[in-house]
Amino acid sequence: KAITKDINLIKYTKLKNKHNRISNIQKNKDLSDVSPFYKGPPEDASKIKIGIVVSRWNESITGKLLEGAIAFLREEGIPDESIIINYVPGSFELPQGALLQYKHEKPSAILCLGCLIKGETPHFDFIAQACANGITRVSLKTKIPVAFGVITANDENQALERAGGKSGNKGKEAAATALAMLKEFRKKY
Repeated sequence: KAITKDINLIKYTKLKNKHNRISNIQKNKDLSDVSPFYKGPPEDASKIKIGIVVSRWNESITGKLLEGAIAFLREEGIPDESIIINYVPGSFELPQGALLQYKHEKPSAILCLGCLIKGETPHFDFIAQACANGITRVSLKTKIPVAFGVITANDENQALERAGGKSGNKGKEAAATALAMLKEFRKKY
């Protein structure tokens, strides 16, 4: 069932049905497109709760980022019931969505997935900077890993290349980053 709450103009939705497409994602244990510094999941991976906040803007691309992230998390031992997915209107809202998700769901780490494609005006630059700075602030405020899985591309083809094409999948990379941070710091502090 989908449970929907309106919080501060962001539709905060915890999905456990066909809309999040978790059950349709194939496993693929290929680590060639993640950081060479990724050394596997934390020992207690099955007990980790991962939040994912996804931008609906450029949904054909962010959906592929989400699929890559979920497939990777599953492969690394994170159970489906420990993956919380919430949607926000655009990448500008990712930081607020991540903060609200942290407040209400208390995940171990959060992935922020979005896609910004440059247009003819400086709007792209303002949104990209605000998004990156906001995600950084959420991570520092919550003291949990908040991974930046936002594609910033000059055109749709570049974005598609980074959403499962020849340049990998930035959603998968964000998931690997979050798990690497949890492995390194979870038990130390």
